[in-house]
Order: sequence, then C-alpha cells, then structure tokens
Amino acid sequence: MRIPLPSSLLTSGLSHEIKALREQVGNTSKEAVTGRYADLTAHLSGRISQAMLGKKALDDIAQDRVHLTIREGRLDVAERSLTLVQERANGLSARMQAALGSSDQASKTATARDALGALEESFAALNARYGDRYLFAGDATATPPFGNVSDLIDDVRSLAAAAPDAATFEADLDTYFNTPGGGWRQNIYSGTDTVSDADATPGSHASIINIVRGLTVMALSAPSENLTLLAGDSPTVHTAAETLSAGQTGLTNLRAEVGISQAGIARTKESLDLEETVLTANFNELTARDQYEAASELRELQSNLEASYLLTSRLANLSLLNFLR
Repeated sequence: MRIPLPSSLLTSGLSHEIKALREQVGNTSKEAVTGRYADLTAHLSGRISQAMLGKKALDDIAQDRVHLTIREGRLDVAERSLTLVQERANGLSARMQAALGSSDQASKTATARDALGALEESFAALNARYGDRYLFAGDATATPPFGNVSDLIDDVRSLAAAAPDAATFEADLDTYFNTPGGGWRQNIYSGTDTVSDADATPGSHASIINIVRGLTVMALSAPSENLTLLAGDSPTVHTAAETLSAGQTGLTNLRAEVGISQAGIARTKESLDLEETVLTANFNELTARDQYEAASELRELQSNLEASYLLTSRLANLSLLNFLR
C-alpha cells in the first residue's frame, strides 16, 4: 500500500482552499466594478423575489424607453417633412389669386413656376423615411410612396386638355385623386390608405392631396402650357388656389396632432424617469455593494491567494528528508 507523503496531503487540501479563494476573488472583483453583490441569492436570502421584481420593472422601463425613442424619432422626421411642405406652399395661393385678379401674366408665370418647385420639394419631403420605414406610405413602408412629379403633371395636363369645361375638369380631378382606380393611386401614390401605426400619416391624407392638387393645377397655369381651360383669369385656377389654401389649413391641423403626440411622448418619458429613479433607489438598497469595501476585500483576498500559491509551490518541492527534519 502506497502511503502519500504529508506534502501531498497538504497540497491536496490547499488546492481546495485556492479554488475557493479564486472564486471569491472573481466575485469580489465583479462587485468592486459593478457595485452590486455577485450572488444576490445568498445576500438577499428570502428577499430575492423582491429584488428580481424590481429588476424586471427596471428592464421594462428600459424597453419602453427604446420604443418611445423610436416613436419620437419617427414623429420628428414626419413633423419636419410636413413643415417643409407647408412652408414651400406658403403664400402661393394668395400670389396666384392676386396675379389672376390683376391679369399680371408675369406674376402668374412666376407663381406657376414656384408651385412646380414646391410640388417637387414636397414629393421629396414626403418620401422621407426613418430607418427602413417610409413614413408617409401607410402600411406599405418598404417602398417610397410618391412617384415622379413629371408623371403627375402629364396626367393632369391630359385631363385639362381633354375637359370641355371647368365643371368636367373638376369632376375628372375628383376621380383622379379620390377614387381607388384613379390615376393618383395607379400612377403616383404607391402607399396604402390604411395605417397600423397610430402615429403615422398616409400620403393619401386629405390635406396632402389638396395641396398636391392645388399646386399641380397652378403649375400648369403658366402661359407656356397653352391650356385654354387654365389661361387668363381662369376660374379653374382660382379653384386650385382655394384648394391649396384648404390643404394648408388641414395640414396645420395635422401638424397640431403630431405635436400632441410628441408632447404625449415627452410626458411619458418624464413619468418613466421618475418611476425609474424610485425603482433604482429601491433596487440599490437591496443589492448595492460598497465598492470601496469590495476593493479593500479584494486586495486582502489576492494577498491570501498569492500566499497560498507560494505555500503550495514550497510544499510541492518538499522532500521526505526535509519533512523529517
């Protein structure tokens, strides 16, 4: 029977001690960094469920804040787009009606040109996206909702050229912009009328359509277009200017709704901040570890571990003869 040397017995016992010390060093090191107990179950005993509920509530707040930030970002981009649309159209209705009333062809030409420019910038603004989501596409958020302005101009030009009178042209425009099979939805707007996101506005919103409709007809009223129905002091162009004005009023109301949603998000975030402060204080009271104390304990553990390594090394080199001495 082989009898182990006393040094072997001592080394075996020390190895268990070293393993335990290493675990303590690892846990205490983590506590010194995080300021929380590494083993909450051991520290809290019967209060662990209370701490876990508090942690779950804090995690839920963090997730809610992520969702709110996404909503806030989308609304901010949408608000900037709608603001640009409104600002570019500002004053054009009054300018056109003044030009028509005074038979000022130069002013009418300049206003028609500016209406076309406003239309092009509005389409670009309404094709805005946040991340991979196009914000004015209804539920078809993967693709840009608005097509080419030139296609829209061509469509309405054809309607104006073919219409025998103003009433027919207005009826044709109603069909074009407001019916599912009309040219607006077939050729220009590829989004949907429905929106699953309560914060979103589809490009088919009445205020947007009125602005686009008014700007398009006004852009085609330039003398160079040679459209009889829109020439001179045309009642049809007057109607287009009034439609544009109505669209801007509707857009003001729409922007107010967006502002209300933005304010609601801001209030919710403030409420979450307050709730988080209270929950964090409660969670810290249960789980916080004094980092200075942990650092001091860590230094002591490391010294003990180094001493254990040194003792193990010496025991490993201890001969029977040296032991018997």
